[in-house]
Amino acid sequence: MTTATDLSTHDLSHHSKSFQASWVLLQILKLRIFVALFAVLLYFSLTVDNFLTMNNMLIMAQHITVIGILSIGMTLVILTAGIDLSVGSTVGFSGMVSGFLLMNGIPLGDYTLFLSVPEVILLTCLVGAFIGYINGALITYLNVAPFIATLGMLYVVRGAALLFNDGGTFSQLQGHEELGNTGFSFLGNGSLLGIGIPVWLLLILTLVTWFVSYKTPFGRYVYAIGGNENAAIFSGLRVRKIKLWVYIFSGFCAAIVGLVITSQLQTGHPMTGDTYELRAIAAVVLGGTALAGGRGSVIGSVIGACVISILNDGMVMSGVSDFWQMVIMGLVIIIAVVIDQLQQRLQKRVMVTT
Repeated sequence: MTTATDLSTHDLSHHSKSFQASWVLLQILKLRIFVALFAVLLYFSLTVDNFLTMNNMLIMAQHITVIGILSIGMTLVILTAGIDLSVGSTVGFSGMVSGFLLMNGIPLGDYTLFLSVPEVILLTCLVGAFIGYINGALITYLNVAPFIATLGMLYVVRGAALLFNDGGTFSQLQGHEELGNTGFSFLGNGSLLGIGIPVWLLLILTLVTWFVSYKTPFGRYVYAIGGNENAAIFSGLRVRKIKLWVYIFSGFCAAIVGLVITSQLQTGHPMTGDTYELRAIAAVVLGGTALAGGRGSVIGSVIGACVISILNDGMVMSGVSDFWQMVIMGLVIIIAVVIDQLQQRLQKRVMVTT
């Protein structure tokens, strides 16, 4: 005869097993970015010849750097429940600005001022930050939805990049010694202690942004705004100012990427960075940052950039067409969002059970 005590014990046992299964699955989902990184590396190393050669690794490191730096700025934007679709266009525009300054200088009437390479880099970064400022101002002060504001800026900035030289490029940016503007190629192709300068830039930006995110009040405010903006406002946080700086930083990161690519190619092209915003968003989402804001990390986004870049390079080496690459990249974003939603539901279930 089955007693109430037996039924209760059976229910508790079943409940405990269900909780354990949910907890294990939750831990796996939290580590999904590392699983994805291992999976793409293993797959392409087995299916693509010379995939893990030193030469190919250096090429992939350059691509990882580009998407990684973009994803750092994008992470802070998405943490505030925003989005920045203009970063790809800002990359192209920044490359054109640097190319114009190196080749033509700044016309001042009958006199032309040629800037040194550090001055060109600084001015270009300020241009990128200004584009971010415009995005932030539209969103925070004019209450334009982030998607609409940055989508509009995507077209405005790309059009401006094309107008810069009537759709043409600025090539052979070696500079001239008599003008004091040589050495631009060092930014994209130089190295320090055997490590490429772009990789150093990625490491420095990652560490600085991680420190700001986790160890400063500003970082805590960013998470608070993404978690509940109304509560942040009622708490007395200067929400508009914080969001404005987040978009400025995103534009700054995009300008750095534009400078790096232009330096590597020694050419400023108006279409540089096309669709890079999608890769940056994919890296951020894949790295565990919630599109709804308030949850995520810069480290995860950089690892996500590794996955996206390796996946893209692997598909190119495998001969996958550009059309299928777009399809696969879109599926990666969708799957990443679905998995993130599953993680949130499991997290709530485990917390309720506990």
